[in-house]
Amino acid sequence: MVVSVRSWVANEGGKHFVLMLWLGVNIWLFMRTFLLYSTGKQYHYLYKMLGLGLCISRASASVLNLNCSLVLLPMCRSLLTFVRGTHTVSSRKTRRLLDKSKTFHVACGVAICIFSVVHVSAHLVNVVNFSMSYSDDFPALNLARYRGEDPKLIILTTIPGVTGVLLVLILFLMFTSSSYCVRVSNYEIFWYTHNLFIVFYIILMVHMVGGALKYQTNLEAHPPGCLRANQSSTEQHGEELGQSEDEERRCREEAHFQPHCPQTWLWVSGPLCLYCAERLYRYIRSSNPVTIVTVIRHPCDVIELRMLKKNFKARPGQYIVLNCPGVSSFENHPFTLTTCPTEIKATFGVHLRVVGDWTERFTQLLLPESRRDMEILPMVQQRRYPNLYVDGPFGSPSEEVFNYDVSLCVAGGIGVTPFACVLHALLDGWTGFRLQRLYFVWVCRELQSFYWFAELLCAVHHKLWQENRPDYFNLKLYVSQPDSLQCMSEERYRPLASRLLVGRPRWKLLFDEIAKTNTHKKVGVFCCGPKGISSTLHRLCNSARSSGTTFEFNKESFS
Repeated sequence: MVVSVRSWVANEGGKHFVLMLWLGVNIWLFMRTFLLYSTGKQYHYLYKMLGLGLCISRASASVLNLNCSLVLLPMCRSLLTFVRGTHTVSSRKTRRLLDKSKTFHVACGVAICIFSVVHVSAHLVNVVNFSMSYSDDFPALNLARYRGEDPKLIILTTIPGVTGVLLVLILFLMFTSSSYCVRVSNYEIFWYTHNLFIVFYIILMVHMVGGALKYQTNLEAHPPGCLRANQSSTEQHGEELGQSEDEERRCREEAHFQPHCPQTWLWVSGPLCLYCAERLYRYIRSSNPVTIVTVIRHPCDVIELRMLKKNFKARPGQYIVLNCPGVSSFENHPFTLTTCPTEIKATFGVHLRVVGDWTERFTQLLLPESRRDMEILPMVQQRRYPNLYVDGPFGSPSEEVFNYDVSLCVAGGIGVTPFACVLHALLDGWTGFRLQRLYFVWVCRELQSFYWFAELLCAVHHKLWQENRPDYFNLKLYVSQPDSLQCMSEERYRPLASRLLVGRPRWKLLFDEIAKTNTHKKVGVFCCGPKGISSTLHRLCNSARSSGTTFEFNKESFS
């Protein structure tokens, strides 16, 4: 498959530019700090004692300071949502870059882990050199109390050593629990260990207080390498110099050293304060529980939740974060809005699939076992519901569906939820968007899954036919497992039955058809589903086409 330069630039250019810029800043900062400590006169004696370990430890520390500040910014969800919603200061390209905020967060996290290994390794060498190269001439420069002191004792009896060990342990827990297998099998472990970042930053602020590394302050009175009172030029260079030259190179006073003022807080305090302010704002905003209006049970272990909250406003494609203290006071889980509040109705809703411990326990609180065996669909329970807190809404790539002339929405299973809200917006008569044609492809394993939004799809179909716009909405439904295939025989679902196909979509033919129909246009491709589907769509969006159509790939991803 031939890659189109134009399509590649549209899909990959922005993020690769930011990546190269970020890498360039990291490399420049590393080299700048390395050269400062290797050639700087104020570090002459310290470099003579520690060697390259000094330069590498400080250079990696500079990179760590940068990334420890940047890693917080992508997690400022409310700020990113505000920037995304302010179209006057945010172009579509910029908003699409914001969709990569989670990727940037991961990149910064990986950089922190890599350079932490470098930093710790260099400091282990430094501790050995402090012990072996104990300086009798400059006692203030020593970290060891005597020559040959056990390096392990130095680490465990100094503030930088103890805090360094704690930072490594916390970072190890956060890194290992962030792996995909842990997040999928036990999200709670990931959630609790990741919140150790609060302790991490507190210890990080204390890490430099010990002043292990010191620089010379009196360079004019004591130029590095000058002759002290008990030295002669013969001792220094192994050759005889004149007495006048000897006097010129004589030190006027002993070298004075002092530890650096901690600089980590200069890097971290700004982003940390911004993040804390945002979390405080989100805490206040979500402090009042929502009113659960209805709970509807759908086929294939899917629960629909309708809620009401004062002054809650959202746009199609956004998502919210739910917290149910009855399940866990500290766990928060994101769910895409399937209905947004409008001027006519104030309720909003989500569809959640019962997969995992949290959703199972949450469903048990909503629908007790004694009532879950009822066969009426939808089933509405009138009972006392648990307290539920909603944080959000937050921006997502699906918000951009209305900002293209042509959009292709591809959903896999429960991944249909972002686009359900888009369809509700079309049904409710939202105006002011540029969308002229919408292609909608929904792939499910079981036929019963289509009943989640069967009525909505039929309602949108009928509305557009009544408005004489039958080509506006192009719908295709695919059942990937034909073994359990049954026909949607109900009369009210006839529009869906005629668009129901067996097997998997032939994506290339679909893209070629869309490109042929929409020549020289930009088509927004939106995907929320399994990795296999998203990878195929991503590859097709970058492929070359003779029609001149550009496909811009947007993947749903919660940050």
